Amino acid sequence: MAVVTMKQLLEAGVHFGHQTQRWDPRMQRFIHGERSGIYVIDLNQTLERVEQAYTFTRDLVANGGTVLLVGTKRQAQGAIESYANKCGMPYVNQRWLGGMLTNFQTISKRVSKMQEYQRMRESGEFDAMIKKEALMLNRELEKLERNLTGIKDMARLPDAVFVIDTIREHIAVTEANKLGIPVIAIVDTDCNPDVIHHAIPGNDDAIRSSQLMCHMISEAVEEGRHIHNSRSKKPETPSLDAEEKAAEQAKAREEAAIAETEREKRISQENSDDERDSASVAEPVAEPVAEPVAEPVAEPVAEPVDEPVDEPVDEPVDEPVDEPVDEPT
Repeated sequence: MAVVTMKQLLEAGVHFGHQTQRWDPRMQRFIHGERSGIYVIDLNQTLERVEQAYTFTRDLVANGGTVLLVGTKRQAQGAIESYANKCGMPYVNQRWLGGMLTNFQTISKRVSKMQEYQRMRESGEFDAMIKKEALMLNRELEKLERNLTGIKDMARLPDAVFVIDTIREHIAVTEANKLGIPVIAIVDTDCNPDVIHHAIPGNDDAIRSSQLMCHMISEAVEEGRHIHNSRSKKPETPSLDAEEKAAEQAKAREEAAIAETEREKRISQENSDDERDSASVAEPVAEPVAEPVAEPVAEPVAEPVDEPVDEPVDEPVDEPVDEPVDEPT
């Protein structure tokens, strides 16, 4: 089944180009002819290019990639926002800030600042501030939300960029080419198709044309995400019979019982080893305590008491008493 049909392209006015005086000679290979001073685009090549862009986007998303949708002109703002939200991809539909790709770290910091202001507003911190300060923060927050809301969930650089009107978004195209990011874009008769990796010749000024191309990208993203989800699912294991399940359960219980027995044996063996080690450690502690206490206390007390008491008492008592009593008698 074709992604888009010739009838849809004709009804959307994709075949209308710019006036003949406003054209880029490098677009000549995509021009079918001229009528009433307006170039007519070859829709056969448009159909072929749409198929190629659809396949590329689908495979990119299936491999986990992201696509940034860019369109800041009034005719494309609504389509970019609605279809980007539908397929869950980041988008820019108000203003392309210089360095949004090449200086992505700074842009990420501004996104974090916007989220911090949003948290403060929701928690009621703005109401507690001075009126002038709260008003200034509210104005800054509105500006950040207007320019960065579409990329608040973009944690890294996109893997591809879809652009409507490459002349108006020439900064985005230049940054993507500098970083080697593939660009998918609608190229009108006044555009340069050589700087676009996947150029889709068509009208980039009509609202219905922009909606049709955004719808095509959205469908490709959704199909690629479905393929990615189906790949990431784990294969289901075949169901076992009741007998096989019972046998496996019995085997598991036996293994658990054996493991429990071995664990108890190991624990008891470790406890006995610990007791033996503690007994061997306690013996050397008792010997040094008993020896130093017994020897130094017994020897110094016994010797000084016996010798000085016996000698001075026996000698003075015997000699003076016997001699004076015998002579007068």
